[in-house]
Parts: sequence; structure tokens; C-alpha cells
Amino acid sequence: MGFELPSLGSDAAAVRQRIEAMEKLLERSLTIPGTKIPIGLDALAGLIPVAGDLITAAMGAWIVWEGKNLGLPKWQLWRMAANVGFDAAIGAVPLVGDVFDFAFRSNSKNLRIIKRHLDRHHPATQVIEG
Repeated sequence: MGFELPSLGSDAAAVRQRIEAMEKLLERSLTIPGTKIPIGLDALAGLIPVAGDLITAAMGAWIVWEGKNLGLPKWQLWRMAANVGFDAAIGAVPLVGDVFDFAFRSNSKNLRIIKRHLDRHHPATQVIEG
């Protein structure tokens, strides 16, 4: 079960693969030892004041940009941008923001929005997980 680099293509399937890889990196790339609780770079980088939140907000904004390239409606892009902005704003608050990063997974929320769009408009990109 190794890590596979996502495709750099511009087709919807390649974009979906890249977004899924980024969401996994940001939200569930590691497990807290002794638990089954997934965490990712978003929560870990949030422990670094200011810089960590800015970096992960930029990575989350990239997901929104990919959604724009896929042709998501403006209202969905605004919703996704609001998720990233809310995560960054609350995440910047010391201690409270660190706990918040574990609970509010803006990138997972945005991935769900993109998947719904892709499943509706590009059904060939669906992946059957087993």
C-alpha cells in the first residue's frame, strides 16, 4: 500500500486524483499513536503560529482553484472559500485554533463538494473503493 503520485493531467479524473491526494495529506495522512484518530498537515502545521496556518490555507485555496478549473458554480466556490477562510481564521487563534483544526476539516468538506460535482458532471471519474 505505497504512495502513488497523482497525475499532472488536466482531465477531470486527474484533477480528482490530485484533490483527493491533497485532502488526504492535509486531513488524514497520519494517525495519532494509540488511537484511530486521523490527523494531517493542517492540524500539525497549525501548531506553528501564523506560518503554519498561512501555508495550509494556501494549500486549501489550491483545492478551491482546482474546483474553479473544473467548472464548479460560483456559489460552490464561495462556499469552499468560506470553509478555507473560516478554518484559517479560527485556526490562527492560539490553543482554540489547534483544537478546532482537529474538528473542522475544511479540506474534507471541500473534497465532498467537488466529488458531488464530478459525480454529477463527470461520472467516469468515480472510483469504486473496495
